[in-house]
Amino acid sequence: MSRVDTVLLPELDGPVPATLPSAIGLLSLALGVGALVAPGPVARLTGVDDSPAVRAVLPAIGLRELGSAAGLLSGRRPAGWAWSRVAGDAMDLTLLGRALADRGGERRRRVALTTLAVAGITAVDVLAAVRVGQARRARARVIRLEIAVTVNRSPAEAYRFWRDMENLPRFMAHLESVRADDLRRSHWIARGPAGHRVEWDAEIIDDQPNKSITWRSLPGTGVPNAGRVCFVPAPGDRGTEVRVELRYAPPAGALGRAVAKILGEEPEQQVRDDLRRFKQVLETGEVIRSEGSPNGISVRQQAMQRPAQPLPATRR
Repeated sequence: MSRVDTVLLPELDGPVPATLPSAIGLLSLALGVGALVAPGPVARLTGVDDSPAVRAVLPAIGLRELGSAAGLLSGRRPAGWAWSRVAGDAMDLTLLGRALADRGGERRRRVALTTLAVAGITAVDVLAAVRVGQARRARARVIRLEIAVTVNRSPAEAYRFWRDMENLPRFMAHLESVRADDLRRSHWIARGPAGHRVEWDAEIIDDQPNKSITWRSLPGTGVPNAGRVCFVPAPGDRGTEVRVELRYAPPAGALGRAVAKILGEEPEQQVRDDLRRFKQVLETGEVIRSEGSPNGISVRQQAMQRPAQPLPATRR
């Protein structure tokens, strides 16, 4: 697993989707154990102790709850297990509704309270199922990149240049600006496909001088992203290997990536070009553009360029 996968992105893997399945799993465990170990007290508490069928129904409900607990606490397919709990809750509410109609007095009051409690649990289960499903779909669209370039400079020089965030637009062509708000936080403005403008705030969450910088976007961005750049001495005293690990979630998923690629603005392509320009800036002090493609390789940029023409005779 790439080390950048351990970086938390609130929109994709925040605490609510992670903790809700465990919480309802523990609730299922408690309910299941209670129904199996003490069916009599559970029946009295819920107001259905006058029904002979309860002794057969409660153990079955207990086994169902234990199955849900095992699935939820295992962490595998939590959305499916959460929805299975919702289905079980619906069955329980149906049975309680029938029991409520057949009872009166104190038993009716206990059944009514039990029905309210199960309705509340159902609401929590629905919330968990929806949130976990959303988080799963968001994680499914995450794209991961790992790209490297060797720069003929020391790790300290490469680190210092990159660490000054306001240097980034000098070699990242899609960036309009980066404003450092403090030593950790910064505001980014970038050009997306078809000239669309994207802004977000980011923070550095791990900074190891002359070795690596790890960052992530802050909550609220339309394109959650996290990354790490490492500065590793290249073999044979050949400078520094700059390694970039990046993960991001494009808003339109694979379709958005395909459209961007057609426009020549696909992120993997961008990162490769950015690293090439980073190498040029560090080694020569400027970005070197070829005469054949001085403005980049996007469709829009290519359309603005003219084919090379022979020099006039007076200038030969």
